[in-house]
Order: sequence, then C-alpha cells, then structure tokens
Amino acid sequence: MAEADGIPCLLMRGGTSKGAYFLADDLPRDEAERDDLLMRIMGTPDPRQIDGLGGAHPLTSKVAVVSRSATGDTDVDYLFLQVGVDEAFVTDKQNCGNILAGIGPFALERGLVEAQGDRTSVRIRMLNTGSVATAAFATPGGRVHYDGDLAIDGVPGTAAAITLDFEGTAGSSTGALFPTGSVADEVDGVRVTCVDNGMPSVLVRADDVGATGVELPEELEADAELNARLASIRRAAARLMGMGDVSETTVPKVVLVSQPSRDGTISTRSFLPVRVHTSIGVLGALTVAAGVLVEESVGHDVADLPSGGSPFVLEHPTGHFDVDVAVATSGDGWTVTRSAALRTARKIFDGVVFARPRL
Repeated sequence: MAEADGIPCLLMRGGTSKGAYFLADDLPRDEAERDDLLMRIMGTPDPRQIDGLGGAHPLTSKVAVVSRSATGDTDVDYLFLQVGVDEAFVTDKQNCGNILAGIGPFALERGLVEAQGDRTSVRIRMLNTGSVATAAFATPGGRVHYDGDLAIDGVPGTAAAITLDFEGTAGSSTGALFPTGSVADEVDGVRVTCVDNGMPSVLVRADDVGATGVELPEELEADAELNARLASIRRAAARLMGMGDVSETTVPKVVLVSQPSRDGTISTRSFLPVRVHTSIGVLGALTVAAGVLVEESVGHDVADLPSGGSPFVLEHPTGHFDVDVAVATSGDGWTVTRSAALRTARKIFDGVVFARPRL
C-alpha cells in the first residue's frame, strides 16, 4: 500500500498502555524503513508528539506488529516496538504485556483467527523473546466483546476480562530467572536482585537509595540525584546480567520496592527507565513477583506474602495489580511454574493513519 493512501491501523488500549496495532504485511519489510515510518506516524521525535498518534509518554507511544504465526503451535506472531517520544528511536529489546492484551482481539478483528464460540483462546508467540502467551476473551456471536465489569487500576471504568497465561517467560531475555546466578548481588554499594520473568528488572529497596517507595511518579522524575544513582545501578547491574551496555536501551527496568501500605503484597515504583510508570507493566509485575517470592531476594523481607492461593498484589502509583505467580527450585536454580494475569483492552479506532512527511 502506498504511504500516501494511508496505512491500515487499529488504535487500542491494552491494559494500562495504548498503542497502534498493524498487520506486518501493511508495513515495510525493511526494518529501517519500517522504523522511520512508525516514528512519523507516532510524531517522534517531539515531546508532545503533536503531529502524530503518540500521547507524549512512553506508555502511549507503542506499536504492535502482528501476523499469522510462522510456527504450527501458535496462532499469531506479535512483535512489540517501543517508539521514542522526544528521542528518535524504535526498539524491540523488550516485550509489552499490556499491549499483548489487545493482540487476541486484534487478530480476530483482522481475520487472522476465527472465533471459537462465546469464548476464544489465541496462542501468541512474542517475537521479542520467543516466549508464548495464551489470551482468552469473550466472543459472543463471533465478535470481540469489549464491554465488561473488570476494573484495572490506572484505567477509568470497566471492560471485559482478558486472561493472559504465559509460558517460557523465565529468563526469556537473559537466559535465567536470576541471570547473575545469584538471588541478590551488591551493585554500586546497594543490594539488588536481578530477575527476568519476561521483563529484565533490577529490584532495589527504596530506603536503600533514600526514597520512601510511595512517592508520586512526578516526584521521582524530578529527583535528579536519585535518577543519576539509579541510572548508574542499572548500567552496572545490566553488565552482571550479561546485557552489556544498556545506556541506549529501555531494559532492564529498575523497580523500587518497599513495604505495602494498602493491604497489598509489596509496593512498587517502576522506572521506564527515566520516566516512572503510573502503574506497572504486566511482565514487569510478573517479574517482580517471581523475584520477591524467593527467600533472600530484595523485597522478600518487606513483603506481606500471600498464602492459600491468594493473588500476589503489587501496589503501584494508581492502585494495585494482582498476578498469579509460582516459583520452584530446579536442578540449576529457580524456575517459574505459573505466570498469569487479568487485563482488559478496548478498540478506540479502526481506519487508516497518515504518516507525517519526512523532515
């Protein structure tokens, strides 16, 4: 399709993020051409993204690229792309579990899969890491049903529940749940836990870096001294994790953890890595939970751990996020035996988008 004719696009809220969803066949095959087009569609680089679809925040400058699966055991392939806001970049170095919530509905909307009665399950291969998730959602009458009664903190109102069950997320980016080989390490004089259950993360106790862990995102973003220290910790921890120089990438994330204050399991503040998440990402939540569940990890001693099958409740700036995570020892360390979450999604518009001309 010629760029001047517009590019088919479905704009959707997935979880607590918002992104532009595309069929792979509607975008250039050449990655450099694709990324240039996406930045012009999103209005990047510009802190307001005033000339594109982007919402002036990393959580609203996201892209999903979807196609029929190239393998026989999954239905669709999903590539997540994080598009910069004021910086000109597109990166595939991480997954996004929130945007993932919209992949099953998008696949049905675009005819990549067929409805399976009143409820449809779609197996999704996440190309960023090769792990798999199964999304199950309501499809009465063969159509996606977006309305429902599930509320997720960080999103107004309610919508239909989408169940996400993950496979193979432990170590999917770094090779191990605890990629340094230790449950805890000392980095820049601070005790940290480096953990990867789908989102490589560095867990740091808030009080170890002079924070309370209950600050608002804007307060944390305005603390230049704290941000410089966390950036140094992130770079050093990433080297221990085998990720090399991450100064130009969005992973690993740094997550400040502290004692819960609202009847949850633990309080979190997640850095993206500079902006602070208004909630916490799906894979970020699954990763924090997996790390904190293990004894001697950072956060384990301040967490009010669930029992009797209760969910692991992560407190965040706009409420809480409940996940179902279980870990167990294996021959060579720790493994994750269960990773699941409930999310919602909503179709916002479906049509064609016109890219900004090249500058």
